[in-house]
Amino acid sequence: MQIKVVIVDDDEEIRAGLGALIRRASNMKLLGDYANAEIALKEIPRHAPDVVIMDINLPGMKGYECVRQLKAVKPEVQFLMLTVYEDSDSLFNSLKAGASGYLLKRTASVKLLEAIRDVHSGGAPMTPQLARRVVQFFSKSTDGASSLSELTPGEREFLSQLANGYAYKEIADRMKITIDTVRSYVRTVYEKLHVHSRTEAVVKYLRG
Repeated sequence: MQIKVVIVDDDEEIRAGLGALIRRASNMKLLGDYANAEIALKEIPRHAPDVVIMDINLPGMKGYECVRQLKAVKPEVQFLMLTVYEDSDSLFNSLKAGASGYLLKRTASVKLLEAIRDVHSGGAPMTPQLARRVVQFFSKSTDGASSLSELTPGEREFLSQLANGYAYKEIADRMKITIDTVRSYVRTVYEKLHVHSRTEAVVKYLRG
């Protein structure tokens, strides 16, 4: 069975190189390649690929935001982030959005093809260095459970929506509250959990 692949990257040379690599692979089929998230959002649901190779730093909408929106309508599609960035925010934003793998653009061709097969079969490919960062990030906090017990039901619901990757306006719509109430939840949740970022808050929630 062929693995149907789509590429989303604003660099034409990278798209061409990846496309040629996938076309040469015996068990893969390239369905298309797109230069930005906006086109990808329109085209990917129509073509229903198995795996999408997604750049993070796209013009306009970020790659991980594109992943989050596509996951909402095509949850069966697997996303493999391919990027030059090794920072923790890019990594965790991608994983929270629904990406299953995260590799750097300097990854060797043979390793990239292995990662596509791996993510298609249910794996979560990433470099050992990035995997270690994930483990370290989740082991930072020791007081998550006790802090979570201080949250009100509304604050816990807000945090649940945050962990699912929704933007503040979307959370307001889903919870049927005002954006000012959402901002109030941000302040009180950060204060009660002793965190300073969305990523830290979500990690404490997931650990609790």
